[in-house]
Amino acid sequence: MKSFNQDLVSSPDVSLVIEGMTCASCVGRVERALKAVPGVQSASVNLATEQATVQLSNEVERSALVLAIQNAGYAVLPENPVELNIEGMTCASCVGRVERALLAVPGVQSASVNLATERASIVADNSLNAGALIAAVEKAGYQASLIEATSSDEAAAQRRDAELSILHRDLLIAAVLAVPVFVLEMGSHLIPGMHEWVVATLGMQTSWLLQFVLTSIVLFFPGLRFYQKGLPALWRREPDMNSLVAVGTLAAYGFSLVATFAPSLLPSGTITVYYEAAAVIVTLILLGRYLEAKAKGRTSEAIKRLVGLQAKTARVRREQTVIDIPIADVISGDIVEIRPGERIPVDGAVVEGISFVDESMITGEPVPVEKGLHAAVVGGTVNQTGALAIKATAVSGATVLAQIIRMVEQAQASKLPIQAMVDRITMWFVPAVMGLATLTFLIWFFFGPDPALTYGLVNAVAVLIIACPCAMGLATPTSIMVGTGRGAEMGILFRKGEALQLLKEAKVVAVDKTGTLTEGKPALTDMTVADGFLRDEVLAKVAAVEAKSEHPIARAIVAAAEQAGLVLPAVTSFESVTGFGVRAAVSAAGVETCVEIGADRYMTKLGLDPSMFASIATQLGDEGKTPLYAAIDGKLAAIIAVADPIKTTTADAIRALHALGLKVVMITGDNRRTGEAIARKLNIDEVIAEVLPDGKVEAVKRLKRDYGRLAYVGDGINDAPALAQADVGMAIGTGTDVAIEAADVVLMSGSLKGVSNAIALSKATIGNIRQNLFWAFVYNCALIPVAAGALYPVNGLLLSPVFAAGAMALSSVFVVGNSLRLKKFQPPFGMDKKQ
Repeated sequence: MKSFNQDLVSSPDVSLVIEGMTCASCVGRVERALKAVPGVQSASVNLATEQATVQLSNEVERSALVLAIQNAGYAVLPENPVELNIEGMTCASCVGRVERALLAVPGVQSASVNLATERASIVADNSLNAGALIAAVEKAGYQASLIEATSSDEAAAQRRDAELSILHRDLLIAAVLAVPVFVLEMGSHLIPGMHEWVVATLGMQTSWLLQFVLTSIVLFFPGLRFYQKGLPALWRREPDMNSLVAVGTLAAYGFSLVATFAPSLLPSGTITVYYEAAAVIVTLILLGRYLEAKAKGRTSEAIKRLVGLQAKTARVRREQTVIDIPIADVISGDIVEIRPGERIPVDGAVVEGISFVDESMITGEPVPVEKGLHAAVVGGTVNQTGALAIKATAVSGATVLAQIIRMVEQAQASKLPIQAMVDRITMWFVPAVMGLATLTFLIWFFFGPDPALTYGLVNAVAVLIIACPCAMGLATPTSIMVGTGRGAEMGILFRKGEALQLLKEAKVVAVDKTGTLTEGKPALTDMTVADGFLRDEVLAKVAAVEAKSEHPIARAIVAAAEQAGLVLPAVTSFESVTGFGVRAAVSAAGVETCVEIGADRYMTKLGLDPSMFASIATQLGDEGKTPLYAAIDGKLAAIIAVADPIKTTTADAIRALHALGLKVVMITGDNRRTGEAIARKLNIDEVIAEVLPDGKVEAVKRLKRDYGRLAYVGDGINDAPALAQADVGMAIGTGTDVAIEAADVVLMSGSLKGVSNAIALSKATIGNIRQNLFWAFVYNCALIPVAAGALYPVNGLLLSPVFAAGAMALSSVFVVGNSLRLKKFQPPFGMDKKQ
């Protein structure tokens, strides 16, 4: 049986996931705590990834490492929470019951159960056997099975299909048998002369006996599920929706049995049967369950579509031949051939060919992207025009598509803060309903008109049946499933479900500049040389020096020289002057010259006066460009401007954020003049410039204090701490893995428009949840009094248990159907033009 953790750690390297760290001092505290554990050789803690890597000199109990971190004031989580399939849940009270059972297991830190996905996610901080969790669930009256990390969604789909098939069979049986019962008993109310015909042909006693036989089959074959689950829950004093149905139908059935076989036990005037109520109630509730199960299957269609995008086979070069092999057999490094029109099977890099690839399933952008030599391609995207050969770089569960599927599944299984209110209510809802039903019976029995017993029974049964909390339990998870699935289709991945709710509440959006507002690829835009110098000669020497650096600005200068067709001279020495610039010796045509490149402060340090370029530098700064200076052999030779072009979609995206009533703030490590120039061009409300990664965290904290909920958008490693600090961190999907891991939402397209669309989707989803909850609560609050007979003194209206059953089934179907409307959500800012 699987366990969460093996307590005794003998591997030289141990990785721990830590919760609660917020700054560099937290990192130091955790590292010191770990190093103090006997057997620990070294410990390294990463704030951005929230992970500690511990090197051991000998065997150490994992619990000792966990305890050391906990004593330092932080929590340790397992890298992968255990997932369980839960069978037998029918309503929100079932969810609460399973969660309480799991939380009662020693070592369980948290447990979240989702009614729509029928899954439980359990996090523990101790070594714990999964068998204890399964036993706890079974003791609570449900079935549980472990979901292995490698298990296929096909098994879950097959289980749902089998359940739907059984429901369909039982519904047909119940309907076929319930119709004659209903006609025999209620036909006289619908068809003139029906009652007389039944009495004359069958006789009333024979009619009741026939109804007894048919109803007994309905209740104890297709309806048996209600009694198998509902009655044990009642004995445990934890009644659920099945308990309401079981008690209600058995009350009607039991009263009918007495009227049929022992009528002398009943008061005069009360001898009648309610077989039709019991049979039709079971049939209608089975109909509701069937429609609900069918609709719930549609809420996970986004996952099914994503899984369907995975290719089944790949054409791979092996031993001088090309063979078709199952996708699972492809290994990293394989050369895979893709013909025009085929789906790319794995992530990789192009090694042969040029083509256009439709990446809309990943980014939401409809325009195909050109792919040439060394270009990265993503598994699941569609090759269009040309033949390609790619080298596999990620296969199986490591592909981008597999990661997207995992993200969507995790978001769909999560629980929003708004659900906490529902959970609190449903904990007492069913017992309260049973109390109301008992009170209804007593009031009618003691104070109602004759036949009081009959009125009391009928109205109590109506209260029990109409008050099922199914709709409450489905209101939130179904909307989350459909909303996050629609987001995935638009290239918006909610890694955490709660981001859906928090994003709607955002008051300010803070954005990083480089790679978020801009392309993240600086280009040489301006170059002015001093008198006595030639432009191409200076550019060639500067590019030769910058070729030794990996800095984006350096690469931009080198690219400009290459595009001009210049031959770069040899560099005989190279030195980086920390905080100022670079110095190198360049040899051309046998002549060696000294080249020094850096900011104006570097030129001043060298004793050169950059003021000769002052007007040009001011103009460049006002245009948002970064000025650099070059000196050759001790003379100021040129001023160079490198700019990071603003993305074509950025201006529209900022306008869209303003249209949503949001304040937009740019946080950048660039100089203030450049930042303010870009802000003016884009109409950004506030600029926080010249900040280091720690400064970004402090800026986020300050903005949260000043404005409220904050969403931060970034793409780099240096954005990870700020992404984690924000209420909602949003990573540009074209950015670094670390930034994506630290974020709550990932925008796969790389466009800032995704922020506006994500916020709009958040508002639509939370609005949908509130509609569902309003319906679920108002429905119960309004109809329970009606079912109890509150309108009888006013207009003589009573609600039949049969109609109560129909209304109850309709409420759940309404909630799921309303959630499915989110599938048609259209992004307001033109990202998804495929639709």
